[in-house]
Amino acid sequence: MSLWERAGLSLLHRLDPETAHGLSLRALGSGLLPLPGRITSSRLAVTLAGMALDNPVGLAAGYDKNAVALAALARAGFGFLEVGAATPRPQPGNPRPRLFRLTQDRAAINRFGFNNDGAEAICARLARRPRGVPVGLNLGANKDSADRAADFARVLALCGPDVDFATVNVSSPNTERLRELQGRAALTALLAGVMEVRATLPRPVPVFLKIAPDLTDDALAEIAGVAVAAGLSGIIATNTTLARDGLRSADRDEPGGLSGAPLFERSTRVLARLSQLTGGVLPLIGVGGVSTPEEAYAKIRAGATAVQVYTAMVYEGISLPARLARGLDGLLARDGFASVASAVGTGRGAWL
Repeated sequence: MSLWERAGLSLLHRLDPETAHGLSLRALGSGLLPLPGRITSSRLAVTLAGMALDNPVGLAAGYDKNAVALAALARAGFGFLEVGAATPRPQPGNPRPRLFRLTQDRAAINRFGFNNDGAEAICARLARRPRGVPVGLNLGANKDSADRAADFARVLALCGPDVDFATVNVSSPNTERLRELQGRAALTALLAGVMEVRATLPRPVPVFLKIAPDLTDDALAEIAGVAVAAGLSGIIATNTTLARDGLRSADRDEPGGLSGAPLFERSTRVLARLSQLTGGVLPLIGVGGVSTPEEAYAKIRAGATAVQVYTAMVYEGISLPARLARGLDGLLARDGFASVASAVGTGRGAWL
Protein backbone atom coordinates (compact mmCIF):
# COMPACT_ATOMS: atom_id res chain seq x y z
CA MET A 1 0.00 0.00 0.00
CA SER A 2 1.41 3.42 -0.98
CA LEU A 3 1.78 6.37 1.36
CA TRP A 4 -0.99 8.30 -0.44
CA GLU A 5 -3.36 5.39 -0.06
CA ARG A 6 -2.48 4.89 3.59
CA ALA A 7 -3.09 8.59 4.24
CA GLY A 8 -6.38 8.54 2.36
CA LEU A 9 -7.65 5.55 4.32
CA SER A 10 -6.64 7.21 7.57
CA LEU A 11 -8.70 10.27 6.68
CA LEU A 12 -11.70 8.21 5.59
CA HIS A 13 -11.64 6.21 8.83
CA ARG A 14 -12.16 9.43 10.79
CA LEU A 15 -15.53 9.87 9.09
CA ASP A 16 -18.88 8.16 9.45
CA PRO A 17 -18.57 4.91 7.43
CA GLU A 18 -21.34 5.71 4.96
CA THR A 19 -19.96 9.21 4.34
CA ALA A 20 -16.52 7.67 3.79
CA HIS A 21 -18.03 5.15 1.37
CA GLY A 22 -19.57 7.95 -0.70
CA LEU A 23 -16.33 9.96 -0.71
CA SER A 24 -14.34 6.95 -1.92
CA LEU A 25 -16.68 6.59 -4.89
CA ARG A 26 -16.35 10.31 -5.68
CA ALA A 27 -12.57 10.06 -5.45
CA LEU A 28 -12.62 7.21 -7.96
CA GLY A 29 -14.93 9.16 -10.22
CA SER A 30 -12.59 12.16 -10.18
CA GLY A 31 -10.07 10.29 -12.30
CA LEU A 32 -7.21 11.55 -10.12
CA LEU A 33 -6.35 8.30 -8.34
CA PRO A 34 -3.43 6.30 -9.77
CA LEU A 35 -4.79 2.93 -10.93
CA PRO A 36 -2.87 -0.03 -12.38
CA GLY A 37 -5.14 -0.88 -15.31
CA ARG A 38 -5.97 -4.41 -16.35
CA ILE A 39 -3.87 -7.21 -14.84
CA THR A 40 -3.53 -10.63 -16.43
CA SER A 41 -1.19 -13.46 -17.30
CA SER A 42 -1.47 -16.91 -18.84
CA ARG A 43 -2.01 -18.32 -15.33
CA LEU A 44 -4.56 -15.71 -14.21
CA ALA A 45 -6.80 -15.67 -17.28
CA VAL A 46 -9.90 -17.75 -16.63
CA THR A 47 -13.31 -18.39 -18.16
CA LEU A 48 -16.30 -17.95 -15.83
CA ALA A 49 -19.67 -19.11 -17.20
CA GLY A 50 -18.47 -18.29 -20.70
CA MET A 51 -17.01 -14.89 -19.77
CA ALA A 52 -13.30 -14.38 -20.43
CA LEU A 53 -11.71 -12.75 -17.35
CA ASP A 54 -8.25 -11.18 -17.19
CA ASN A 55 -7.99 -12.57 -13.67
CA PRO A 56 -10.36 -14.18 -11.15
CA VAL A 57 -10.57 -11.24 -8.70
CA GLY A 58 -13.93 -9.48 -8.86
CA LEU A 59 -15.69 -6.63 -7.09
CA ALA A 60 -18.66 -7.79 -5.01
CA ALA A 61 -22.03 -6.07 -5.22
CA GLY A 62 -22.73 -3.35 -2.67
CA TYR A 63 -19.75 -1.07 -3.17
CA ASP A 64 -20.88 0.67 -6.36
CA LYS A 65 -24.60 0.24 -5.85
CA ASN A 66 -25.60 2.72 -8.54
CA ALA A 67 -22.91 2.05 -11.18
CA VAL A 68 -21.37 5.51 -10.83
CA ALA A 69 -17.65 4.58 -10.87
CA LEU A 70 -17.42 1.86 -13.52
CA ALA A 71 -14.73 3.51 -15.65
CA ALA A 72 -12.33 3.83 -12.72
CA LEU A 73 -13.13 0.41 -11.25
CA ALA A 74 -12.41 -1.19 -14.62
CA ARG A 75 -8.86 0.22 -14.34
CA ALA A 76 -8.32 -0.93 -10.74
CA GLY A 77 -7.09 -4.44 -11.55
CA PHE A 78 -10.36 -6.31 -11.20
CA GLY A 79 -11.14 -9.19 -13.55
CA PHE A 80 -14.88 -8.47 -13.34
CA LEU A 81 -17.27 -6.09 -11.57
CA GLU A 82 -20.69 -6.50 -9.97
CA VAL A 83 -22.83 -3.47 -9.16
CA GLY A 84 -26.19 -3.04 -7.42
CA ALA A 85 -28.38 -4.33 -6.01
CA ALA A 86 -30.92 -2.63 -8.25
CA THR A 87 -34.65 -2.68 -7.55
CA PRO A 88 -37.39 -1.82 -10.07
CA ARG A 89 -38.18 1.46 -8.33
CA PRO A 90 -35.75 3.74 -6.47
CA GLN A 91 -35.81 3.30 -2.71
CA PRO A 92 -34.00 5.04 0.17
CA GLY A 93 -33.25 1.91 2.18
CA ASN A 94 -33.21 1.75 5.95
CA PRO A 95 -32.68 4.77 8.24
CA ARG A 96 -29.15 5.86 9.13
CA PRO A 97 -26.91 4.85 10.75
CA ARG A 98 -26.88 1.64 8.75
CA LEU A 99 -23.18 0.94 8.16
CA PHE A 100 -20.71 0.16 10.96
CA ARG A 101 -16.95 -0.24 10.73
CA LEU A 102 -15.64 -3.02 13.02
CA THR A 103 -11.97 -2.10 12.90
CA GLN A 104 -10.74 -4.54 15.54
CA ASP A 105 -12.33 -7.37 13.58
CA ARG A 106 -11.44 -6.12 10.08
CA ALA A 107 -15.15 -6.33 9.36
CA ALA A 108 -18.32 -4.32 8.76
CA ILE A 109 -22.00 -4.60 9.57
CA ASN A 110 -24.55 -3.11 7.19
CA ARG A 111 -28.31 -2.89 7.11
CA PHE A 112 -28.66 -0.71 4.02
CA GLY A 113 -31.89 -2.33 2.83
CA PHE A 114 -31.27 -2.14 -0.94
CA ASN A 115 -30.93 1.65 -1.13
CA ASN A 116 -30.46 2.50 -4.81
CA ASP A 117 -31.43 4.86 -7.64
CA GLY A 118 -33.73 2.31 -9.26
CA ALA A 119 -33.25 0.09 -12.29
CA GLU A 120 -33.97 2.72 -14.93
CA ALA A 121 -31.21 5.09 -13.77
CA ILE A 122 -28.75 2.26 -13.18
CA CYS A 123 -29.47 0.72 -16.59
CA ALA A 124 -28.68 4.01 -18.29
CA ARG A 125 -25.23 4.04 -16.65
CA LEU A 126 -24.64 0.38 -17.48
CA ALA A 127 -25.32 1.12 -21.15
CA ARG A 128 -22.20 3.33 -21.05
CA ARG A 129 -20.08 0.76 -19.20
CA PRO A 130 -16.44 0.30 -20.24
CA ARG A 131 -15.71 -2.71 -22.42
CA GLY A 132 -13.14 -5.39 -21.73
CA VAL A 133 -13.91 -6.03 -18.05
CA PRO A 134 -17.24 -7.88 -17.61
CA VAL A 135 -19.81 -5.93 -15.59
CA GLY A 136 -22.77 -7.59 -13.91
CA LEU A 137 -25.81 -6.42 -11.99
CA ASN A 138 -27.13 -7.71 -8.68
CA LEU A 139 -30.94 -7.97 -8.94
CA GLY A 140 -33.07 -6.98 -5.96
CA ALA A 141 -36.69 -6.50 -4.91
CA ASN A 142 -38.45 -3.43 -3.58
CA LYS A 143 -39.27 -3.63 0.12
CA ASP A 144 -42.92 -2.70 -0.43
CA SER A 145 -43.42 -4.81 -3.56
CA ALA A 146 -46.61 -6.85 -3.82
CA ASP A 147 -44.65 -9.52 -5.73
CA ARG A 148 -40.99 -9.56 -4.80
CA ALA A 149 -40.23 -12.62 -6.92
CA ALA A 150 -41.44 -10.76 -10.02
CA ASP A 151 -39.18 -7.79 -9.21
CA PHE A 152 -36.04 -9.78 -10.03
CA ALA A 153 -37.33 -10.63 -13.49
CA ARG A 154 -38.45 -7.03 -13.99
CA VAL A 155 -34.98 -5.65 -13.31
CA LEU A 156 -33.38 -8.19 -15.64
CA ALA A 157 -35.85 -7.27 -18.39
CA LEU A 158 -34.87 -3.61 -18.04
CA CYS A 159 -31.10 -4.00 -17.68
CA GLY A 160 -30.35 -7.35 -19.32
CA PRO A 161 -29.27 -5.86 -22.68
CA ASP A 162 -26.69 -3.69 -20.89
CA VAL A 163 -24.95 -6.20 -18.58
CA ASP A 164 -22.55 -9.09 -19.01
CA PHE A 165 -24.12 -11.16 -16.21
CA ALA A 166 -26.81 -10.91 -13.55
CA THR A 167 -27.11 -12.15 -9.98
CA VAL A 168 -30.32 -13.09 -8.19
CA ASN A 169 -29.90 -11.86 -4.63
CA VAL A 170 -32.32 -13.56 -2.25
CA SER A 171 -29.76 -13.72 0.57
CA SER A 172 -29.56 -10.17 1.93
CA PRO A 173 -30.59 -10.19 5.60
CA ASN A 174 -31.68 -6.54 5.48
CA THR A 175 -34.99 -6.79 3.64
CA GLU A 176 -37.65 -8.40 5.78
CA ARG A 177 -38.53 -11.98 4.76
CA LEU A 178 -36.32 -11.84 1.65
CA ARG A 179 -34.34 -14.92 2.70
CA GLU A 180 -37.59 -16.89 2.72
CA LEU A 181 -37.25 -16.91 -1.08
CA GLN A 182 -34.36 -19.37 -0.68
CA GLY A 183 -36.87 -22.21 0.03
CA ARG A 184 -37.32 -24.80 -2.74
CA ALA A 185 -40.79 -23.87 -3.98
CA ALA A 186 -40.34 -20.09 -3.79
CA LEU A 187 -36.86 -20.19 -5.32
CA THR A 188 -37.92 -22.52 -8.14
CA ALA A 189 -40.75 -20.18 -9.12
CA LEU A 190 -38.59 -17.06 -8.83
CA LEU A 191 -35.79 -18.51 -10.96
CA ALA A 192 -38.26 -19.74 -13.58
CA GLY A 193 -39.45 -16.16 -14.04
CA VAL A 194 -35.89 -14.83 -14.27
CA MET A 195 -34.80 -17.49 -16.76
CA GLU A 196 -37.89 -16.86 -18.87
CA VAL A 197 -36.86 -13.21 -19.19
CA ARG A 198 -33.26 -14.21 -19.87
CA ALA A 199 -34.40 -16.27 -22.85
CA THR A 200 -35.95 -13.15 -24.43
CA LEU A 201 -32.79 -11.03 -24.21
CA PRO A 202 -30.85 -10.24 -27.41
CA ARG A 203 -27.87 -11.90 -25.72
CA PRO A 204 -28.81 -14.35 -22.95
CA VAL A 205 -26.40 -13.48 -20.15
CA PRO A 206 -25.09 -15.76 -17.39
CA VAL A 207 -27.34 -15.73 -14.32
CA PHE A 208 -25.89 -16.46 -10.87
CA LEU A 209 -27.58 -17.07 -7.54
CA LYS A 210 -26.13 -15.48 -4.40
CA ILE A 211 -26.78 -17.47 -1.24
CA ALA A 212 -26.53 -16.87 2.50
CA PRO A 213 -23.78 -18.40 4.65
CA ASP A 214 -26.24 -19.32 7.41
CA LEU A 215 -27.98 -22.21 5.63
CA THR A 216 -28.21 -25.71 7.07
CA ASP A 217 -26.56 -28.51 5.12
CA ASP A 218 -29.99 -29.78 4.02
CA ALA A 219 -30.99 -26.33 2.79
CA LEU A 220 -27.70 -25.98 0.94
CA ALA A 221 -28.26 -29.29 -0.83
CA GLU A 222 -31.79 -28.21 -1.74
CA ILE A 223 -30.58 -24.90 -3.20
CA ALA A 224 -27.83 -26.61 -5.18
CA GLY A 225 -30.41 -28.93 -6.72
CA VAL A 226 -32.75 -26.06 -7.58
CA ALA A 227 -29.91 -24.06 -9.15
CA VAL A 228 -28.85 -26.93 -11.38
CA ALA A 229 -32.43 -27.74 -12.39
CA ALA A 230 -33.14 -24.09 -13.22
CA GLY A 231 -30.20 -23.94 -15.62
CA LEU A 232 -28.32 -21.25 -13.71
CA SER A 233 -24.79 -20.32 -14.73
CA GLY A 234 -23.30 -20.50 -11.25
CA ILE A 235 -23.61 -19.73 -7.54
CA ILE A 236 -22.02 -16.96 -5.46
CA ALA A 237 -21.10 -18.13 -1.96
CA THR A 238 -21.75 -16.17 0.15
CA ASN A 239 -23.60 -13.05 1.23
CA THR A 240 -23.22 -11.55 4.72
CA THR A 241 -23.92 -13.48 7.92
CA LEU A 242 -26.15 -12.89 10.93
CA ALA A 243 -23.65 -14.68 13.19
CA ARG A 244 -21.57 -12.65 15.66
CA ASP A 245 -19.10 -15.25 16.94
CA GLY A 246 -15.92 -13.94 18.51
CA LEU A 247 -16.27 -10.26 17.59
CA ARG A 248 -14.46 -7.62 19.68
CA SER A 249 -15.44 -4.27 18.18
CA ALA A 250 -17.82 -1.88 19.94
CA ASP A 251 -20.55 -2.14 17.28
CA ARG A 252 -20.51 -5.94 17.12
CA ASP A 253 -24.15 -6.28 18.23
CA GLU A 254 -25.65 -3.91 15.66
CA PRO A 255 -28.39 -5.58 13.58
CA GLY A 256 -27.51 -6.32 9.97
CA GLY A 257 -25.24 -8.47 7.86
CA LEU A 258 -21.64 -9.05 8.94
CA SER A 259 -18.94 -9.06 6.26
CA GLY A 260 -15.16 -9.10 6.28
CA ALA A 261 -12.51 -11.24 7.94
CA PRO A 262 -14.79 -13.09 10.43
CA LEU A 263 -16.81 -14.46 7.50
CA PHE A 264 -13.88 -16.15 5.75
CA GLU A 265 -14.01 -19.58 7.37
CA ARG A 266 -17.82 -19.87 7.41
CA SER A 267 -18.21 -18.82 3.76
CA THR A 268 -15.33 -21.02 2.57
CA ARG A 269 -16.86 -24.09 4.20
CA VAL A 270 -20.16 -23.35 2.46
CA LEU A 271 -18.27 -22.91 -0.80
CA ALA A 272 -16.49 -26.25 -0.44
CA ARG A 273 -19.73 -28.03 0.39
CA LEU A 274 -21.41 -26.47 -2.67
CA SER A 275 -18.49 -27.59 -4.81
CA GLN A 276 -19.01 -31.12 -3.54
CA LEU A 277 -22.79 -30.98 -4.03
CA THR A 278 -22.64 -29.63 -7.58
CA GLY A 279 -19.72 -31.83 -8.66
CA GLY A 280 -18.28 -29.19 -10.95
CA VAL A 281 -21.49 -28.77 -12.95
CA LEU A 282 -21.80 -25.11 -11.92
CA PRO A 283 -18.92 -22.64 -11.55
CA LEU A 284 -18.76 -21.02 -8.12
CA ILE A 285 -17.69 -17.55 -7.01
CA GLY A 286 -16.19 -17.36 -3.53
CA VAL A 287 -16.80 -14.23 -1.51
CA GLY A 288 -16.44 -13.52 2.19
CA GLY A 289 -13.38 -12.35 4.08
CA VAL A 290 -10.83 -12.29 1.25
CA SER A 291 -8.06 -9.77 2.00
CA THR A 292 -4.84 -11.58 1.00
CA PRO A 293 -3.64 -13.58 -2.01
CA GLU A 294 -3.49 -16.63 0.25
CA GLU A 295 -7.17 -16.28 1.11
CA ALA A 296 -8.14 -15.85 -2.54
CA TYR A 297 -6.08 -18.95 -3.35
CA ALA A 298 -7.80 -20.90 -0.56
CA LYS A 299 -11.22 -20.04 -2.02
CA ILE A 300 -10.12 -21.24 -5.45
CA ARG A 301 -8.69 -24.46 -4.07
CA ALA A 302 -11.93 -24.94 -2.09
CA GLY A 303 -13.88 -24.89 -5.36
CA ALA A 304 -14.23 -21.32 -6.63
CA THR A 305 -13.50 -20.38 -10.24
CA ALA A 306 -13.34 -16.73 -9.16
CA VAL A 307 -13.53 -14.64 -6.00
CA GLN A 308 -15.02 -11.29 -5.03
CA VAL A 309 -13.95 -8.63 -2.52
CA TYR A 310 -15.50 -5.55 -0.95
CA THR A 311 -15.12 -5.08 2.82
CA ALA A 312 -11.37 -5.71 2.77
CA MET A 313 -10.96 -2.57 0.62
CA VAL A 314 -12.14 -0.55 3.63
CA TYR A 315 -8.90 -1.57 5.31
CA GLU A 316 -6.61 -2.29 2.34
CA GLY A 317 -7.64 0.36 -0.18
CA ILE A 318 -8.27 0.33 -3.91
CA SER A 319 -4.85 -1.22 -4.58
CA LEU A 320 -6.14 -4.50 -3.09
CA PRO A 321 -7.47 -6.17 -6.28
CA ALA A 322 -4.16 -5.68 -8.10
CA ARG A 323 -2.21 -7.04 -5.13
CA LEU A 324 -4.53 -10.04 -4.90
CA ALA A 325 -4.19 -10.83 -8.60
CA ARG A 326 -0.40 -10.51 -8.64
CA GLY A 327 -0.03 -12.49 -5.44
CA LEU A 328 -2.34 -15.19 -6.74
CA ASP A 329 -0.25 -15.47 -9.89
CA GLY A 330 2.80 -16.13 -7.73
CA LEU A 331 1.04 -18.76 -5.61
CA LEU A 332 -0.17 -20.63 -8.69
CA ALA A 333 3.35 -20.61 -10.10
CA ARG A 334 4.84 -21.74 -6.79
CA ASP A 335 2.59 -24.79 -6.67
CA GLY A 336 3.00 -25.72 -10.31
CA PHE A 337 -0.48 -24.78 -11.55
CA ALA A 338 -0.48 -23.57 -15.15
CA SER A 339 -3.84 -21.83 -14.71
CA VAL A 340 -6.54 -20.87 -12.24
CA ALA A 341 -8.75 -23.59 -13.73
CA SER A 342 -6.22 -26.29 -12.89
CA ALA A 343 -6.23 -25.25 -9.21
CA VAL A 344 -10.02 -25.12 -8.72
CA GLY A 345 -11.17 -27.58 -6.06
CA THR A 346 -7.74 -29.13 -5.43
CA GLY A 347 -7.93 -28.27 -1.71
CA ARG A 348 -11.64 -28.79 -1.16
CA GLY A 349 -11.22 -31.65 1.27
CA ALA A 350 -9.59 -29.41 3.87
CA TRP A 351 -12.85 -27.47 4.22
CA LEU A 352 -15.34 -30.33 4.43
